[in-house]
Amino acid sequence: MSEEPAEEVVKEKPKKKVEKAKKRKKGVFQHYKAEEGKLKRLLPFCRRCGPGYFMADHGDRFTCGHCGDTIYKQAETSG
Repeated sequence: MSEEPAEEVVKEKPKKKVEKAKKRKKGVFQHYKAEEGKLKRLLPFCRRCGPGYFMADHGDRFTCGHCGDTIYKQAETSG
């Protein structure tokens, strides 16, 4: 009557799925949108640097990367 060791049951944990970041459009394609055969600017030009210098969208403000000029967006108020 020799007792054999019982086999250990090892449960494997399911792997977590890692969400990939959304791919953003590169280059000029994120600054313009084509509508009805015409181009529409999505971001404003810098008012100090002039045309050709787009301002970056930071959620609550637009900022120029060239000169540092900042334009704050108007808060939408309900009323």
